Amino acid sequence: MAYFNKILVANRGEIAIRIMRACREFGIDSIGIYSSADKNAFHVNYADEAFLVGEAPPTKSYLNIDRIIDIAKNADTDAIHPGYGFLSENAEFARRCEEEDITFIGPSSRTIEMMGSKVASRDLAKNAGVPILPGTPGAVTDVDEAISIAEHIGYPVIIKASAGGGGIGMQVVEHPDMIEEAVNGAMRIAASAFGDSAVFIEKYLTRPRHIEVQVLCDDHGNQTHLFERECSIQRRHQKLIEEAPCPIMDDVTREKITKAALKVAEKSNYVNAGTVEFLYSKGKFYFMEMNTRLQVEHTVTELITGIDIVGEQIIVASGKEMSYSQDEITLRGHAIECRVNAEDPLNNFAADPGKITLYRSPGGPGIRVDSGVYQGYTIPPNYDSMIAKLCAWDMSRDHAIGRMRRAISEYVIAGVKTTLPLHHAIMHNQHYINGDTHTHFLQEEDVQRTLKRYILEEEARMAHLATPLRDGKKVAAVVAGVTALIAKNQ
Repeated sequence: MAYFNKILVANRGEIAIRIMRACREFGIDSIGIYSSADKNAFHVNYADEAFLVGEAPPTKSYLNIDRIIDIAKNADTDAIHPGYGFLSENAEFARRCEEEDITFIGPSSRTIEMMGSKVASRDLAKNAGVPILPGTPGAVTDVDEAISIAEHIGYPVIIKASAGGGGIGMQVVEHPDMIEEAVNGAMRIAASAFGDSAVFIEKYLTRPRHIEVQVLCDDHGNQTHLFERECSIQRRHQKLIEEAPCPIMDDVTREKITKAALKVAEKSNYVNAGTVEFLYSKGKFYFMEMNTRLQVEHTVTELITGIDIVGEQIIVASGKEMSYSQDEITLRGHAIECRVNAEDPLNNFAADPGKITLYRSPGGPGIRVDSGVYQGYTIPPNYDSMIAKLCAWDMSRDHAIGRMRRAISEYVIAGVKTTLPLHHAIMHNQHYINGDTHTHFLQEEDVQRTLKRYILEEEARMAHLATPLRDGKKVAAVVAGVTALIAKNQ
């Protein structure tokens, strides 16, 4: 049964392909868009139809609302799925779709606007009876006010852009003499990145866990949660590894945190898929924000529940009831996702775009790879550096870790540096194995020592695999060279 005739996917790479796959299963034609830098991208070939949206810079292509709407109308598109990033949480884009009578596969523009403001969403959560961190009741407009509030809350504090996301503009302030510069800097960044200089201040937790709850709601009053995800391992406030369920979550806390997420969804009249994010510390959780879109890490939730979240998004957007009631949604096993980025983890995660000269993805039981690249593909420098999402599922966390180790050992990507060596390191790190993680996990000194050694070992393995086996002398030279580098850095 086709819920729509055509869906335009206003995105690129692996998430565009993920949505197009759902469309194909539903018998819906997918419309792709691409920039001049993406003319050879996999999602362009996978789509039933694809149209050039503009030049390489996002502002001239994937952020060009007028051009995307024009393509959708000319292609007789019923609906638009924004994926994540780009325009996925842009209230103006959702509003334009509503005005043009094109279904936006996501919440209403009003909900996006309300929950997109960190100040407004905090107020909503507080009014819903959901715990929030001590902080400003509204936006901070001057430094003197910020100093007064920070002294009342107690240091350390964190300054965030009200309209922001992805860690952009965040400033941690440890001491009073840092507050003035931090507030001014955060306001400048917020104004530049989001067109809104408003910031707010809240208490900063030093070693919290980042736990989020996937919710799914329809227009018929049905609201469900799909359990929680642990997303604590991050670099520069960007997630690297996610897993479901959270390894330290007990049934009582799970009941409380999922109920809190549904309270936020109900209070915001939420419809479609969304994620309520919390910080967790010392047995307590606090509302952080709500992401009004599909998350990168929706994959692990799909693996532990068996629910096609993108498929449910399409069903709900068509005006029908979702396929499952809360009683029918069960948690089974454990899933881990590693984000594979074209970045150098030994060089402050510097992006490393370029041509993929060798590519071999893993497989076997319990392994899922969502990717938008192929051998010979050149990763452009214009967009996010993610190459793929590697997921492993098994009935227990220990077995899922073992399965992920095996999958990483099979994964070969040559020509660019990737975060695969880092994931190899983390899967062997005892703190991670014990479930002892937090948002500053990668900055811990002992973790850094362990990771550096494992990263170098994995890079040696990758160099070996990327070298033609018939050239024995070359293989020996590469392995000997990197082995010496490992010994030097131990």
